[in-house]
This record gives sequence, C-alpha cells and structure tokens, in this order.
Amino acid sequence: MLKTIRNAWKIIDLRKKILFTLFVILLYRLGNAVPVPYVNVEGLSAYFRTLENTVLGLYNTMSGGAFSQATIFALSIQPYINASIIMQLLTIAIPALERLQREGGEEGRKKIASITRYATVVIALIQGFAYYMLMRNYGLLAADATGSVWAGIVIVLTFTAGSALLMWMGEQITEFGIGNGISIILFASIVSRFPTAIIQMISNVSTGITTWYAVALMLLGALAIVVLIVVVNNAERRIPVQYSKRVVGRKMYGGQSTHLPMKVNMSGVMPIIFAQSIASLPATILMLFGVTEESTGFWGGFLRVFNTTTVTYAIVYLLLIIFFAYFYATIQFNPVEIANNLKKNGGFIPGFRAGKPTSDFIQRVLNKITLFGAVYLGIIAVVPILISCFSETAANSGVSLGGTSIIIVVGVALETVQALESQMLMWHYKGFLE
Repeated sequence: MLKTIRNAWKIIDLRKKILFTLFVILLYRLGNAVPVPYVNVEGLSAYFRTLENTVLGLYNTMSGGAFSQATIFALSIQPYINASIIMQLLTIAIPALERLQREGGEEGRKKIASITRYATVVIALIQGFAYYMLMRNYGLLAADATGSVWAGIVIVLTFTAGSALLMWMGEQITEFGIGNGISIILFASIVSRFPTAIIQMISNVSTGITTWYAVALMLLGALAIVVLIVVVNNAERRIPVQYSKRVVGRKMYGGQSTHLPMKVNMSGVMPIIFAQSIASLPATILMLFGVTEESTGFWGGFLRVFNTTTVTYAIVYLLLIIFFAYFYATIQFNPVEIANNLKKNGGFIPGFRAGKPTSDFIQRVLNKITLFGAVYLGIIAVVPILISCFSETAANSGVSLGGTSIIIVVGVALETVQALESQMLMWHYKGFLE
C-alpha cells in the first residue's frame, strides 16, 4: 500500500488529486471543531458520555465525535446515506425510476443524483429538528436560547446546511480526488476517534478497569480481523469461459479460454454502512419526541432493548447486513446481461448451454458467494457486540464498536488503494504492482 502511494505521488496529476483529497478532509475536520450557536457544548458532551454504548453513541463514532459536540457537521454523511438507500429501493420498486437509471444514460443518472440531493436535505432537516428537540427537552441549550424560536431555526438550519455541504464535499472528492468521497469522509471520521480510544484504553489499564492481557487479546483480535478483511477482499470465484473459434477472411478469431471473476465480497463496506444508518433511524425518530433510554414506558424500553450492546440489536444488525449484501450484489451484477453478452461474443461456460442455463448457473454461484460474503461481514461486525454483551471488561473498553470500525477503515483503505492503482494504469506506469 505504501509503495503504491509513493509511486502515485511521483505522477503530478495523481499528486494533485491526493492533495485535493487531503485538503477536503482537513476542511471537514476543521468544520467538526466549529459548534453551532445556542448550544451548551459542555453539558451535551457530559450527556453523551452516558450514551457511549447506545445507537446515539454509534452515531457519534461515525461522525468523528462531532455529534456529541453539536458542530456544523454533527449529522455527518448519514442523511446522504439514508437518502441513497431510499432512492435505490425506490429505483427497484418504481418502474419509471428503473427505466430512468437503465436507459436514461448520463442524463438519467444526473436526475437521480439530483433527487437524492433533495432527499438528503429533507432527511437532514428531520434529523436536525430531532436533535434540537433532544437538546431542548434535556436542557442542553444555552441559557439565552431556552424557549427561543429563532435559536431553534438557527440550530436546525445550521445542521442541515452542514450536512448538505458535507455531501457536496464528498462529491468533489469523488470527481476531483481519489476514491469514493463519502467513504473517504466516513474513514476520516472513524480514524479521528482512534487516538481518543487508545488514550482511554491506556487509562482503563492504569486504573484497573481493564487488565493488560484483555487489551492484548483485543489488539490481537483486531489484527486478525484486518488480515481476514484483506484476504476476503481479494478473494474471488473464477468461472471458466471458452470462446468458439470463427474464421473471418483469412484470420481466425476466438478459441481462447478465460474466466469470469466474481468477488466474494462484491459489495465492499456498503452493507455495513447502510445497516448502521437503518439501525440509527429509530433512535433519531424517538429523539424527535424526547424519548431516551431513561424514559419510562414502551418506547423507552424499546431503546433499551435495541441499544448497541444487546443481543437483539446484534441479530437485527446481522439481518440488515445480509439483506444489503444481497441487495448490492443484485444491483451490481446482472446474470442475464452477462449471459447475453457471452452469447453475443461467442463465449460459453463449459457444461452449460448459452442463454438461460448459463444465467441460471451464474445466479446460483452469485447467491452462494454473496451469502459467504454477507456472513463474513456479519461475523466481523456482530461478534464484538456479542462479546461485549457477556463480558463486562470488553464492554468497558469500548470494543463493541471495534469490529464495525475496523472493517470500514480497512475496506475503505483497500478501495482507495485500488482506485489509485486503476488511475495509475491509465498512465502506463510500469512496475507499480511489482
């Protein structure tokens, strides 16, 4: 990875893209340090320290700590991710949107992207208002903002504008930088929390809350997870493909053997990100009505049952990951289209007739490897949560968020390096993969 980055730095255009990406990340981190007006930041931070093992604590981790500080980027990229989920589901459910995506070409994709942006603003308004209601109900606003309608408008609009600006910054990284901008921003958010987590872990060991061998086991587990992620990320199922020989004039075409590669983890880290977004929606909606885990009644109990350290949450989280893994694989890989393309070019899979038998075989293989990839993602994300459910030491050390954070960080890092390599190929840089 380091060698790839070093080789990319030697190319002027790639160096500019890397510097542009780093500059946008710097702006994002600066924005994370600017609180919105009319908020009691110290009281809010103290309140969130009691919510570390809840869905809101997870939301805070994904925002790089901005959520607990009520900064202008407190909502992070979650509204955009939620809007993307909604639009992709609607694209499958509504034929007009599906035709617009498949047949509309570049113009159709621009229209869908525009609708997604508007949906992002609407969701950010809802989440911003819910966050404002939470602060108002628990006395976390500044003294001069209590009961002020103007203060509420300023807070909600600032949250919304910050989320919209962050969405635009992510799109700029995608267009002018390296890798997927939304993933890069999420990567920066999680990595920014690592120094604080390390300091807290050292403090827990020094005060006797956590033993040193428990920390060593957790670090070894994290290293094993990193190795597993790298191995599975590069794993693929290769389906043999044979092309028929044909003579055109005096030349013979085809006859060669090749393979159809299908990645085991075809959807990358997106199922994890989408599952987290969906899991955070109930808490966001209940915040709108001032409900927390300390509340009595059904909804307070609902939040207590579905906080991030319960078995119930782990099961729902696993099912969501599997669902989105299949969902993304279905969107990215169309067996019927692949089979038709093979048939047009004189290719076939040995042992299967061209057309429907070929597409059925590819679909069966796709289902198997998608299930394996989904279970792999689910195990890495859910096992630390289950450990924290039955281990007080692990729960106190914050390992319940470790698996999810590591898989996102490593996955985004690998995807970014692959994006660098693909761009370097266009420059015919000889030997960069050696």
